[in-house]
Amino acid sequence: MAIDKNYLCEVIRPNDFDIFWGDVVEKLKTSDLNPVCDKDEFRSDSEVEVFQAYYDSIDNLKVSAWYAKPMETSGKLPAIILMPGYQSDPPVPKDWAKKGYACISVNPRGKVRSRSQFDPGYPGLLTYGILDRNTYSYRGFYADAWRAVDFLLSRPEVDSDRIGVAGSSQGGGLTIATSAIRREIKAASAGAPYLCGFKDAIKLTDSYPYQEINDYIDYYEGSEEKVFETLSYFDGICFADKIDCSIIMNIGLQDNVCPPETGYALFNQIKSENKKLYEYDGHGHDAGRIHHSAVIDDFFEQNLKLI
Repeated sequence: MAIDKNYLCEVIRPNDFDIFWGDVVEKLKTSDLNPVCDKDEFRSDSEVEVFQAYYDSIDNLKVSAWYAKPMETSGKLPAIILMPGYQSDPPVPKDWAKKGYACISVNPRGKVRSRSQFDPGYPGLLTYGILDRNTYSYRGFYADAWRAVDFLLSRPEVDSDRIGVAGSSQGGGLTIATSAIRREIKAASAGAPYLCGFKDAIKLTDSYPYQEINDYIDYYEGSEEKVFETLSYFDGICFADKIDCSIIMNIGLQDNVCPPETGYALFNQIKSENKKLYEYDGHGHDAGRIHHSAVIDDFFEQNLKLI
């Protein structure tokens, strides 16, 4: 059956959406970053320097990350923030450094080395504190991701006018929210975006992690209205019309984790005049990665390196 490319998701942006997120951004602005960057000799080599990085986010939580940059540099570097998937461990971004970028691979709260103060588990992250937007896990998770911009701005080798963001699945969803809120982002690549069209996704697919929401609603009777009220503040579709940087998206037309319908609904709401969607038939949640990696490389080359 053909997919409706004009699919509309049910989500409605709350009236106080900007106020809610404006408050979070203000908390980040008024809190100390306290960046730490310790060289990892074991992971560094003759081409790339790798660092174990740390910075402070809201709620007095320390976030960990991997940071990598080319060993030999001449002038300021373009930079990329690499956003993690839901279950996958954030990779050490040596490949990006070898391509000539400074790159931070973020571990938001609950991921790997950022678990000491907050660890809802997997599954669990998607529904932790979900009955209140102020206690919901992704309030801090988004803030931790956005804070990576501040880390890059603190680095003397980074060109503040050439910062990009990339990720797939949850990383794609974080890419959407980050490029919407942080105006420093000049280019974004979002693959198979998760965290978009929640209310539709749980009907379009029976796969996890979205099914965590159905499980929660089934277990806690009467919670549905409050759950979706909270999720409306975190839905990528509600962020989309705030994106004005260059952006590419890729989706798999047979994706049973992040339904392509939600991808179309998201893409159609993106404000940027320089946007492009890549649709990969015959591909699922990989969203055509084997073909699309070269597209991403060229995109950042054109939008970060050559400007």
